[in-house]
Amino acid sequence: MPEVKLFAGTNTKKLADSIAGNYGQELGAMTLSKFSDGEMSPSFDESVRGCHVFLIQSTNPNADNLLELCLMIDAAKRASAYKVCAVVPYYGYARQDRKDRPRVSIAAKLIANMIMSAGADRIMTCDLHAGQIQGFFDIPLDHLNGSAIFVPYLKSLDLGDNLIFASPDVGGVSRARAYAKHFEVDMVVCDKHRKRANEVASMQVIGEVEGKDVVLVDDLVDTAGTMCKAAEILLDKGANSVRAIATHGVLSGKAYENIENSKLSELVITDTIPIKKESSKIKVMTVAELFAKAIHAVTGNDSISALFV
Repeated sequence: MPEVKLFAGTNTKKLADSIAGNYGQELGAMTLSKFSDGEMSPSFDESVRGCHVFLIQSTNPNADNLLELCLMIDAAKRASAYKVCAVVPYYGYARQDRKDRPRVSIAAKLIANMIMSAGADRIMTCDLHAGQIQGFFDIPLDHLNGSAIFVPYLKSLDLGDNLIFASPDVGGVSRARAYAKHFEVDMVVCDKHRKRANEVASMQVIGEVEGKDVVLVDDLVDTAGTMCKAAEILLDKGANSVRAIATHGVLSGKAYENIENSKLSELVITDTIPIKKESSKIKVMTVAELFAKAIHAVTGNDSISALFV
């Protein structure tokens, strides 16, 4: 079996260190040099010849994180690595997965092309904004699911018959329905209309939530405007409490302020993206063990089905 080596990109070092610890080895040594104008030059400080190399880096903006990952992949291939797997806990630009208006880029496909062109043999990620993005890749893709993290936590809350799941928009219905089906409870939909990105113009609830403890389900939370608006409307409709779960805590703009001032009981996210500051309403759970188990399965040619709830 080829030797397995794990390396971390600049943006994901803390999570990568936890993944390596759960996998049972230390991260490999590498250096990221920069020219005075910011041009990056990553290099491996140890041999990767004939090794199965896993490069861990989320590609959330800024674009440096994506370019650094591509340069790492290229460096590993040119150093004669046996296989190179891009481990991308958060796949950035995934919201641009189609032409929803004239003359725009399908950025999610462009990013897939860049990663493949750099030389990746495999990609491993978690909770893509749209599952169809898997089809943008012509290499194997392991699509892990945050439900493996959130389901045990929700069970520990013991909400009983009052539990109900909600999707903050029509696009997330299948995600919320999967949770509702697992817990054998109902779900509702918050139908929103936007005037522009990150700004909700109007929202209405489809379904009954009176007397229920609502769990909003989404793949990511950015400015948290939608989540906070949904929580307010659900409580106005008679819900006992509203909490939210979202795999990727992008948390940009006034997100922290919005969450602190919202009627959400809590927001539960994972560490696919490092948080910028602490918040009394934000709980962070780790995906390190999930990714470590997936890497074990890939290197051992085992199925990853057991990792799904």
